[in-house]
Formats: sequence, C-alpha cells, structure tokens
Amino acid sequence: MRYVTQLPHETKEEEHVVIPMSDGVRLSARVWRPLSSDHEPVPAVLEYIPYRKRDLTAVRDSVHHPYVAGHGYACVRVDLRGTGDSEGVLRDEYLEQEQRDAEEVLAWLADQPWCDGSTGMMGISWGAFAALQVAARQPPSLKAIVIASFTDDRHADDMHYMGGAMLSDNLAEAGTMFAYATCPPDPAVVGDRWRDMWHERLEHTRPWVLEWLRHQRRDDYWRHASVAEDYQAVRCPVLASSGWADGYSNAVTRLLAHLDVPRKGLIGPWSHKFPHLGEPGPAIGYLQEVVRWWDHWLKGVDNGAVDGPMLRTWMQDSVPPSTSYEERPGRWVAEPSWTSPNVHPVTHPLSRHRIEEPVEASSDQGGRAGAGDVLTVRSPLSVGQFAGKWASYNAPPDLPYDQREEDGGSLVFETDPLTDPLEILGSPTVELDLSVAEPVAMVAARLSDVRPDGAATRVTYGLLNLTRCESTEQPEPLEPGRRYRATVHLNGVAQSFPPGHRIRLSLSTSYWPLAWPPPRPAELSVRQRSSTLTLPVRPAHRPDDTPADPFGPPEGTPPLTTTTLTPPEERWEVRRDLIGYDAELDIVKDRGLIRCDDIGVDVGCRAHERYAATADDFTSVRGESTWTMRFGRDDWDVRVVTHTRLRCDEQSFFVDATLDGYEAGRRVFSRTWNETVPRDLL
Repeated sequence: MRYVTQLPHETKEEEHVVIPMSDGVRLSARVWRPLSSDHEPVPAVLEYIPYRKRDLTAVRDSVHHPYVAGHGYACVRVDLRGTGDSEGVLRDEYLEQEQRDAEEVLAWLADQPWCDGSTGMMGISWGAFAALQVAARQPPSLKAIVIASFTDDRHADDMHYMGGAMLSDNLAEAGTMFAYATCPPDPAVVGDRWRDMWHERLEHTRPWVLEWLRHQRRDDYWRHASVAEDYQAVRCPVLASSGWADGYSNAVTRLLAHLDVPRKGLIGPWSHKFPHLGEPGPAIGYLQEVVRWWDHWLKGVDNGAVDGPMLRTWMQDSVPPSTSYEERPGRWVAEPSWTSPNVHPVTHPLSRHRIEEPVEASSDQGGRAGAGDVLTVRSPLSVGQFAGKWASYNAPPDLPYDQREEDGGSLVFETDPLTDPLEILGSPTVELDLSVAEPVAMVAARLSDVRPDGAATRVTYGLLNLTRCESTEQPEPLEPGRRYRATVHLNGVAQSFPPGHRIRLSLSTSYWPLAWPPPRPAELSVRQRSSTLTLPVRPAHRPDDTPADPFGPPEGTPPLTTTTLTPPEERWEVRRDLIGYDAELDIVKDRGLIRCDDIGVDVGCRAHERYAATADDFTSVRGESTWTMRFGRDDWDVRVVTHTRLRCDEQSFFVDATLDGYEAGRRVFSRTWNETVPRDLL
C-alpha cells in the first residue's frame, strides 16, 4: 500500500455529526470533506454499516474515506440505527427500517450546504448490500454506487442457504451480529445517556439465528431486499467487485448480465477484502478506480470511466493446495460484456469415474441404465473438514486444503492428463441423473485441479439440498428410489489448468462443517451415462486480453495509529478422537487488545467457533459461536459476551444462547434463550 499525503484538496474531519430521522432517532456520522466545500459544494459519498465507525472500523475507514474526500467529495460514514454511537436497536439485517433510514440520510446529505445535491453510496459486504438495495429504491439524489463483496440474492447466494443447504456461516454470522448489536456507544460521544442506550440494546436484541432458522425456504423474508427479484429497479450506474476466494464470487457477473444501466465488473483473486487491501494479492489501485467512477457520474467528467471492457478479472494459475496464499499467480483478462461471446459451455459426459471428452449426446442418454451404469456414494461426516470457510476472511488461514482426504469419502470423476492448457471463466454446472434412499438428502460437488504428484487444489464447489431440486419455494420430500434430474451450480471462478494436470469432479452426500448435513445418512445413486459436467471454457491467452498491469498500485491515506496491548491469537485446528470417534473443528479469531491512539479507547474483539460431530451420527453435529467484546477508557470498562449453540435431532433444531453484559467487571445484564425450530426438509 502506498500512503498518499498530498491530495488535490485539503480536507477536514467532523468526528460526530448527528443526522435526525423522522421518528426522532438520531444517527451518528463521521464526515471527511474538502475545506473548500464550505463555499464550493461537492457531491457526497455515503458508507452505511453497523460495524462501529469510532473504533472497530476506524483504521480501515481512515485509509479510504480521507483519500476520496481529498479528491473533492464529502465522505460520510454512518453507524446504522442501534450500532456504534447511533440511537435505537438493530434487530436484524436489511430491514425496511434500515432502508428508510438510508433514504433519509441521503436526503439529509443532499440538503447540506456543503453538498451540491448529488450523492453516491459505496461499501463492502453489508455496506455493498445497503448500497445496492437502496439503489433499487431509487432515491432522487443517488447518482451511482460502488460495491464490493455482496449478493443480489439473500437466500441462495448469501451465508444462509446455499442451494437450499444451510451453511454453518448461518450460525457464525448470526453470532457475529449478536455481539455487534449489543455493544455500547462511547460515553465521550453520547454522554451520560450511554448506559441507557446500551441497556436498550441488551434488552431488545435476540439471537438472529432464530429468525434465520424460521425461514428455511425461499419466502418473502428473503425476497425482501433481494435485487434479483427485480433487476430493473436499479436505475443508477454500478461499479461492482469481488474476489474468487470470497463467498460472494457470483453476484458481479449476475449484475453485469441483468442490469440495463452503465455497469462495470472487477473480480480479483481476493478474499473478503476491498481490492486495494486484497488478500491473496495482487492488491490493486482500487481507490483510483473509485475516484474515476465518482468523477464521471457525480461530477460529469469525461474521463473514459465507461470505456473499455465490461468485466476485468484475474485468471488464476494453478497452485499447490494451501490454506492461505500471499499472492495468487495469474494475469488480468477482460471481457467486452457478460455473458461473454468468448466463453462457451462445453459439456462432458460422466462415465465410470471418468470425465469424458465432449461428444454429441448419445441416442440412449436419459434412457434406462443397467446395473453397471449406476455408481453410489454415502459420505462420512469427515468429508468437509478441509473445506475452509464459506467466505474466506484470510485470518486465520481459512482456504480449503488438499482434497485427497475429502475425496476418499466421495464419488470421484477425473479427466485424463490435459495435453493443452484449459481455462474456464464463469460457473460450472453438474447435471445428475440420480436417486436417493432417504426423503432428505444433499449433494456437494467440488471441482479440483489435480497435480501430477496427486495433490488436489479445490477450484470451486456447489451445494444442493435435493428436496429443493425443483423449487426452493416449495420443496418436496424425496421418494426413495425415484429418479430425479438435479443441476448443481458451482461458484463462479476464473482458473487455468496446465498441461499434465487433471480436472477432478467429486460428489459427496455431506460437507460438514461448511454445510449442515441432512437428518440421516443418505446413499446417492448416480447414473453415469446421463450425468454431465459443463465447463465455461474461455480460449487461453487471447490477443485482446487486458494488458499485464491495467491498474496502478494500491493507494490510500495513512491509517490511524494503534497500540497493541495484548497480542492477537489465530487458531484453526481439526481434532479427531479415535476412541470416542469425536471430531471437532476449532477456530479462534482474536484481534487482541488494541488501543485507538487518537481517542484513547482500548478495544478487544475475540471470536471462538467450534463445530463437532460424533462418528457418522448425523444428529450429533453441533456448532457454537462465542464472542467477547471489550471497550475501556479510564474508569469506563464494559464487556459483552455472547454464546450461541446450535444442535439438532432428525425433526428439529435447538438453539441455546446467552447474552451477558459486564460493567467494571460486574455482570449487569444476563439473558438466556432455549428455543426449538422444526426442520423444514433440511
């Protein structure tokens, strides 16, 4: 990162600006803007998230908001209602109230004397969700958005129900927000009201996983704020980015395909990071691209921001399996549109453990299969322990490891060694002619790059709850023995396979703990002659590909300084007990205790996740998420501890949760939940 101190505009910062809502609640904002905006108004750019602008995101914010402000914008970072120093209670994600608040914030910004009436929204993750969702509401001042690591489909392509199968991140992210939604505001900002505001949050917050579990199929709860329900509602230009190591690798290309407004897509090798902070590298000069976008759409500068390819993406070269990478080798490539005229689906029939060369469909495809044409698999619960996280945060290392052990419990198909390079760009699909032995079953499909020495690097994967193979809105129990055709959509990827390597497709009936398994082990029977793998093939090394380095180096303004008081801790351990047959994945993400030097606040944030199972008892799986949040200054000492445990039997999920608040070491609040939610063909 190159830190820039000389920018076109000298700026000033207003640390706490109150924005009133129509119902009397006051939101807290931090504003960076040019000094000249006092008499020469500028466009305003909003980032709107629940992650505490004063402390937990202050360092990150200090890198990009002053940078954009220094190029002639009023950058405004707002804490959502009920978070940070804003009043109220945050009860769930992406509620109607949250979006109405955002519209009021934009109207307030447009009306300020230092704003020229035009606004934009930017953000990553929640901030990107918010920007896209608010854009679909068409507030009059919003002229463009810049979004990173997001989705347009809250049910099927978020951390909840991938392919109708429940992800363990449904629990993990609920645990995250259970903690963030119950943290106190800073007394130095809100004064003596801080304790009342904090207790209001403690009193009215519930474990979010309860609500998410009550909506196991695609219903109106998930349709709300899913832009995929009506792409035409978005009427402003969109600059969208993500990373191939992120859980949100699919939405960029969907927006490019379905929006009819000016739009650009950018996908790198990154995990859940802004591209200028991208890990694995290479990080890029993303903020320069952002400023260029704003200059064109908010200031009317004719700078070529809309010229060139619609999509630029990092074509990843082959790498050995590893749980983390500093850099991903590869190159930038470009597509004029999406869908691209340069990418063609190539369908490969599956035969007995082989991925065959593409051929015309045989005359008997889909007909009756003989006994020798049926392959079966019933995976142990151990398949998935090396799957990594649904969305890589790159801390601790959380990418998938060598797939050979996973493949031992899977049904495997493989090509011959490649004689020429093969590159894919987009979403592979697996179409299966199958039957199952249970009314509820799932399939996980993994595509791997197999090196000549046998090491297997997972390239992409997809999940499908087979009760949802015909409808995610109206799932049906499976009829044991009945033949079904099911299509598994794998996550989008750009990947190069070199000569001498093989491509492997692996199918398993469990993928724990990345996904919650079905109630019982289910044998899956696949009819090979009428099952296929389709790859989105892109010709390798086209002459019109993007130049080797189309972006400048990553830039930003110097970050705020912090002092580490206690060191961070990172742990990612798989444990197996060969006496009791217990298996456990133990994850610790502890930032340590950090002092924010500018405000003198000590902040601690520790997350501990544990996922366990016993032998192949599918009802023994359980997950736990424990968070500890600490804030202190002088005689102010506050701690919030949340714990959520999810377990099951064949009919129900059981949620046990606790919330404890401490002041000066004394517990001042405690609440416990013990609730049951029926399983809905899951």
